[in-house]
Amino acid sequence: MIRRRNLAGLALPPALTRGAAAQAPAWPNRTVRFIVPFAAGSPIEIPARFLAEHLAPRLGQPVVVESRPGAGGAVGTIAVAQANDGHTFLVGSGSLAIQPALQPDIGYDPLRDLQAVSLLTESPMVFAVRPGHRFRDLAGLVATAQREPGRVTFGHSGNGTTTHMLGALFGLRAGINWTAVPYRGSGQLTGAFLAGDVEVMIGESSTMLPLAREGRLLLLGQSGAGRSAAMADVPTMEEAVPGTTLPIWFAMTTGRATPPEAIARMVQEMAPVREPDSALSRRVTDTGGRVILSDPDVLADRIRRELALWRDVVRQTGIRAD
Repeated sequence: MIRRRNLAGLALPPALTRGAAAQAPAWPNRTVRFIVPFAAGSPIEIPARFLAEHLAPRLGQPVVVESRPGAGGAVGTIAVAQANDGHTFLVGSGSLAIQPALQPDIGYDPLRDLQAVSLLTESPMVFAVRPGHRFRDLAGLVATAQREPGRVTFGHSGNGTTTHMLGALFGLRAGINWTAVPYRGSGQLTGAFLAGDVEVMIGESSTMLPLAREGRLLLLGQSGAGRSAAMADVPTMEEAVPGTTLPIWFAMTTGRATPPEAIARMVQEMAPVREPDSALSRRVTDTGGRVILSDPDVLADRIRRELALWRDVVRQTGIRAD
C-alpha cells in the first residue's frame, strides 16, 4: 500500500521557494488608479496629481487620477473598498472618519473595509471675519456668542463637511450656541461670506490665506496643533478654547485585496516627496500646511481617534447628514 504524505506545514526546499517567488508577478503589473471621492477641481486633487506624476516613473506603470464624487465621498470610497485588483487606491480626506459617524449605514467601515497606506498632508482650518467686523479675536467671538445665544452665525461648506464639524466641535468646547449656515462648497461659501451673509467663515487655509493676504478677510484662529509658519501671527484655536486642535488632512487608503508589499512599495516610493524642496511641499507649505507621508499605522490611528471623536460630537449635537 502506498501511503500519501501530508505536506501541509512542511517547509519547501530553498530552490523551490525561489522558483515560486520568481513566478509571482511583480507589483505593479498594470495601471495604478487613484480614486478621488469628490468632484473634479477639489483641493484634494492637488496631492493626488502631484503624487501620480511622481510615482509613475518609479513604479514603471501609468498612475491615473479618477474623480468619483457622490454621497459625501462614499461612492468613491466604496468603489475602492470593493476593488479586488490590488492596484486601486483612495486619495481621501478626514471625511473617512466623519461620514461613518454621521451615517452608520453608509456602506463602509474605514477600519474594517480599508487598509491605511499613508497620511499625506495636513493643513489648519481657519476662522475668519471681514475687516472691521466686531470680532477682533476668538475671545470676543466666544464672549458675544455667550451673551447672544444662537445669534452669531458661521458659514461652512456643507452639512457633514470638516468645516461644519469643526464649528460644532468649537461650539461644544467653548460652551456656546451659535448658528451653522450651510453652503454648497467653498466657492459659494466664500461669495456669501464676502457679501456679508454670515459673520464667521470656517474654511481651509489653502483657500482663505490668499484672501487674507489681499486684505479681504481677517483670520481669527487656526486649527492646527501649533502656529503655521505661513500664519505665525494667527493664534491657534487651542490657545483660546482647549480641545479644538483639528487640522484638515488628506490620506491614502486601499482595499483589503491590496497585498502588503504593494502598500510598502507605495510608502517607500512616496517618501522623497516629504523633502522641503519637493514641488508638493512648497505648494502645501505656502498655504499653511505640511506634507507628512507617514507609515500606515499613523493614519490608522488618526482615523480611529477621529471616528470616536465625531461619534461623540454627533451624539451631543444631533447633527444629521443631508
